Amino acid sequence: MPSTATPEIGPVLQQRRKAMGLTLGQLASMSGVSKSMLSQIERSEANPTFAVLWSLTRAMRIDFAELVERGAAPGLRQAIEIECLEHTPEIRSADGSCKLRILSPPHLAGSTEWYSLEVAPAGRLESAGHTPGTTEHFTAETDGFEITTGTTARTLKAGETARYPADVPHSIANVSRKTGQGFLVVLYSKPR
Repeated sequence: MPSTATPEIGPVLQQRRKAMGLTLGQLASMSGVSKSMLSQIERSEANPTFAVLWSLTRAMRIDFAELVERGAAPGLRQAIEIECLEHTPEIRSADGSCKLRILSPPHLAGSTEWYSLEVAPAGRLESAGHTPGTTEHFTAETDGFEITTGTTARTLKAGETARYPADVPHSIANVSRKTGQGFLVVLYSKPR
């Protein structure tokens, strides 16, 4: 018998917003939906209109049907979820030399995250230290990446994987003359 339960879309929107690294204020500016309304929607305290949901899905590059499906009861979800390239969240460095595509599902944000990384020649993705105990695992698809963590630096060849502490300042730099590509996994330490 089909379920008539209303999809819980608030938590799905919140997970996607956090995965994209957006504050409520930033999403409000992008979507035209007020910060207070966004907060109420994320806490499932408000039932947004179709127009509000449409604005949010366009701003966050989420397919409307996917949003409703992800918020549906577990028994109603499909066994295989497909994320289209045009709906895959993307982050760019301030100088535009680095592009990260968020491949991990929103509900894992802050726990386990994985990204496809593309870095222009001489580009560098610099990060402050994450929470204590966090590690990163970077697999180079092309030659010429240099990983620096703390005061240690190592250069990778295509196919090599570097595993390193990410709770200190660290960076991934492309020291080659061609655009570099790789995959980054971030494992956050669980609080004790």
